[in-house]
Amino acid sequence: DLHSFPTRRSSDLHIVQRQAKWQRGSVPATRLWGLEGRTMLVVGLGGIGTQVAEKAHGLGMRVIATRGSGREGPSYVEYVGLGDELPKLIGQADVVVNATPLTPQTAGLFNKAMFERMQKHALFITVGRGPSTVTDDLLEALKNGTIGGAGLDVTDPEPLPDGHPLWSAPNIIITPHMSASGEGAGPGGDRPWRVMREQLRRFVAGDKLFSLVDLTRGY
Repeated sequence: DLHSFPTRRSSDLHIVQRQAKWQRGSVPATRLWGLEGRTMLVVGLGGIGTQVAEKAHGLGMRVIATRGSGREGPSYVEYVGLGDELPKLIGQADVVVNATPLTPQTAGLFNKAMFERMQKHALFITVGRGPSTVTDDLLEALKNGTIGGAGLDVTDPEPLPDGHPLWSAPNIIITPHMSASGEGAGPGGDRPWRVMREQLRRFVAGDKLFSLVDLTRGY
């Protein structure tokens, strides 16, 4: 939830809540910011990235993106660059969302050099695949204040072991690869069945299938 973390420092405020203290000044106002007018960079404008872009636009954000397959994108994305434009675009963003698949081109994509191109207050959110981020470089960027914070639904390694330094890194929220989970998505839910049923219908009818994998691209 971009409204609550870390633009509103909810992780810091939760500590105060657990202490049962009413401290309006527990987080300096200078560390709080809103989303309207801010820039989000979506890295990987596929199915997930497009959904993220749509929601960010709805919150009043300017949205730019990169994708490996071309420059096409929905009207609410102001600019779509190719993958090699990432180093140029990343410095414009207040929020960087990594929604890339894991390919030889994206492995280790977010490394020390890339984090150093980000703005110091910028947030890094990753919902793609853990190995697209160099974990030690992300840790260093968080500890040194090179970036403002991170939200990880995927990690490298995964599962993240007990005692791993990412757990105690500053300004970070980690979820256990569950961003796709929700009502109807788990065991016994109907969402997977609806997808399979439609795919089967198209196959039998000879219609074009969706979500096809391009084996040459790897996704």
